[in-house]
Amino acid sequence: MKIFACLAAAATLLAMAAPASAQFAKPEDAVKYRQSALSVMGTHFGRLGAMANGKVPFDAKVAAENAQLVAVMARLPWAGFGPGTDKDSRSKAMSEVWTEQAKFKSEGDTLVAEADKLAAATKTGNLEALKTSFAATANTCKSCHDAFRNK
Repeated sequence: MKIFACLAAAATLLAMAAPASAQFAKPEDAVKYRQSALSVMGTHFGRLGAMANGKVPFDAKVAAENAQLVAVMARLPWAGFGPGTDKDSRSKAMSEVWTEQAKFKSEGDTLVAEADKLAAATKTGNLEALKTSFAATANTCKSCHDAFRNK
């Protein structure tokens, strides 16, 4: 039931994501929104990584639930990279997010696609499928962090 509630909340957030950039009262709100979405995604991705790396036992059901949340959350942060958000002192985003917007958007689209593949892979119940897809998704995250995130 708890997972269903999380999925329902994530689906609601996804439905609101497209118009979200117009709903931020202040740039700081957009930064908080994107950082929160990335944090939630990172938490669930970390749980998958623990399984993929053998740090916790593989549980197909738990993996599928976490991967589904990663897939939903991967769609959310992009609305929070609007005008004025590059000036927020809490932001770790590099200026290239705004100067190389097409490349940044491409990285985001790739993450969404890989997260969807990860969700599909976990539904097979196969640990090797999880490991392969987890690695591809992690590489996508690393690529974006390397190009667009201050250390």
